[in-house]
Amino acid sequence: MRRVCFLLKVRTDRLEEYRERHADVWPEMRAALAESGWRNYSLFLREDGLLVGYLETEDFAAAQAAMAATGVNARWQAQMADYFEALDGAQPDEAMRPLTEVFHLD
Repeated sequence: MRRVCFLLKVRTDRLEEYRERHADVWPEMRAALAESGWRNYSLFLREDGLLVGYLETEDFAAAQAAMAATGVNARWQAQMADYFEALDGAQPDEAMRPLTEVFHLD
């Protein structure tokens, strides 16, 4: 199992709305993530908008591709794009760039 951590930036004027949207993620989106191999997926949000994402998966590229193939992901990403800074035309899920793991305590 591979651990994946990524960073994104939520617009500070949309922080509360972003939190509210994630308090009730669509059941079909949750199911699609699980079916696509996203395990132990968590998001952490700092007050300045820094978003830290963490998940575990066998193959991150395959998990991303499986999600990209779902209709629910396209709808979710389209609705969430306006919450983020510096996506440079990409959808939020396309802007996820895994950080390099330098230490893990087994």
